[in-house]
Amino acid sequence: MLQGFKEFIMRGNVIELSTAVIIGSAFTAIVTSVSDHIINPLIASFGSADVSGLGFHVNPNNEATFLDFGAVITAVINFFIVASIVYFLIIMPINKLEKARKRSLGIGSDDKDPAATTEELLAEIRDLLRDHTPANSQATKSETSKDQ
Repeated sequence: MLQGFKEFIMRGNVIELSTAVIIGSAFTAIVTSVSDHIINPLIASFGSADVSGLGFHVNPNNEATFLDFGAVITAVINFFIVASIVYFLIIMPINKLEKARKRSLGIGSDDKDPAATTEELLAEIRDLLRDHTPANSQATKSETSKDQ
């Protein structure tokens, strides 16, 4: 049981995952800082003097009833920032590497020729086998002995 766990740990997936979590946490701190110090003040500038930010109180006597649309807009902007950075810094390079790997292995050619059908491949195999059968090689040997 412990051997399987050791193989799982040594496989590398856990290390890659933990590295991704650490980098993601650090990146979240950067995005939060940009949101709190740049985006939120810009959104808050659209509010009135009575309201801190873009929102309003449902019940003016209760601070807990403040509907803060600025926070929602900031969360959406944060999401798009994180999603775009993940796409452009992780997904696109991995897709390009995968495409280059497939091209180097000859998998999935880029030309527009359709792949051969099963019938076409079987016909090619049949023709190759016909050319290399013992009957054809016997005929070739008898023709060569007649020429001598």
